[in-house]
Amino acid sequence: MNADNLTTQFCQGLGVALHGPLGLAVSGGGDSMAMLDIAARVSGVDLHVVTVNHGLRAEAADEAAMVARRCAELNIPHRTLHWQHEGIDGNLQDQARRARYRLIAEWAAQHGIPAIALAHTQDDVAETFLMRLSRGAGVDGLAAMSARWDADGVTWLRPLLAVGRQDLRAYLTNKGLSWVEDPSNTDPAFLRVRARAALASLGIEAETLASVARNMTTARDTLRYVAAQAAKRIVRLEAGGLVFDRAALQDEQPETARRMIQAAVLFLTGADYVPRAGKLSTFVAEVLAGRQATLYGCIALPQGDVTRLTREYNAVRDTVAEPGSLWDGMWRLTTDAPPLETQIRALGPDGLLQCPNWRETGIPRLALLASPSVWRQETLISAPVAGLSNGWTATLATNRVSFAAFLLSH
Repeated sequence: MNADNLTTQFCQGLGVALHGPLGLAVSGGGDSMAMLDIAARVSGVDLHVVTVNHGLRAEAADEAAMVARRCAELNIPHRTLHWQHEGIDGNLQDQARRARYRLIAEWAAQHGIPAIALAHTQDDVAETFLMRLSRGAGVDGLAAMSARWDADGVTWLRPLLAVGRQDLRAYLTNKGLSWVEDPSNTDPAFLRVRARAALASLGIEAETLASVARNMTTARDTLRYVAAQAAKRIVRLEAGGLVFDRAALQDEQPETARRMIQAAVLFLTGADYVPRAGKLSTFVAEVLAGRQATLYGCIALPQGDVTRLTREYNAVRDTVAEPGSLWDGMWRLTTDAPPLETQIRALGPDGLLQCPNWRETGIPRLALLASPSVWRQETLISAPVAGLSNGWTATLATNRVSFAAFLLSH
């Protein structure tokens, strides 16, 4: 693939993001250094480059400096961000990835940059497919990584997913440009490195597996659409909870029912990842059987012919927010003139005792315990969901007003 074709692929992958300030996440590796140079070929784009130094390797500072020098040659502003951390427990790569996205999103917000381009390639799609296959992933896990999504106030883009890694290396070599190789890219302790080696030993082209992953994306999107249509018929959003017509849910195809319940958990909690398959299967079975159950900070409450999925009190009992800001990622409580020293907290047992009309709401006690309320120290001011408004209004976050729409992306 020549330079013109690479540039065309890059521009097509960005779409309208070309017309506004665009951030480029550049580590110094071959993929991102090629993306930087390709982006610089496109005239009229307001480019800004960011590098994250995770502080995990001594060479990282020199690599960030190399990116900065190249940006200076191209007359593109560059910023190095530093991940401040102490001891790291658990999955190092996952924590580093989360920190990287968070830091970049904060940087983008500070500089008015609405979109960030990442340099993932077709090879990344193929390797990720093989990694997830080895873990027994289903349709969703085997679908190709997203080319575009919104998170943390930023639009994230992967404009090079149709491009092979070797094409980008050849581009850099032909132009006499340098890049760095992260030693972890050859360390067999990491699953991605082993997946890369497996692809090579099996003689499977990255393009082939990437095509399979795209087919799985089509299948996933179809299943999501079916679940979203079903949700319009049998689920209603009420007081921040999701109320399922249980008989209708039982009549759905098992995969459709599973998807709706799984998405409900994500909708209610704002979690990034789905629960483990075994725990989710048990929870789904309990919901379908009309039994009370908990999972991931959610509780399923059977009420006659329906089951309400809502937040569990213990998951939000210590969550605090200022009036007007989001509480638990879902609720916003406002009034014309908020009194001083007030906080948004879960209503809890003590608060519910101060809501004489809560039974008239028709909402179960266990659901109301986890509902938002306004407090001044230990004095309850308002609990709009529980029927005690006192001039306060409770509204849902914009990404929590339609469960069917949520299903289309989860």
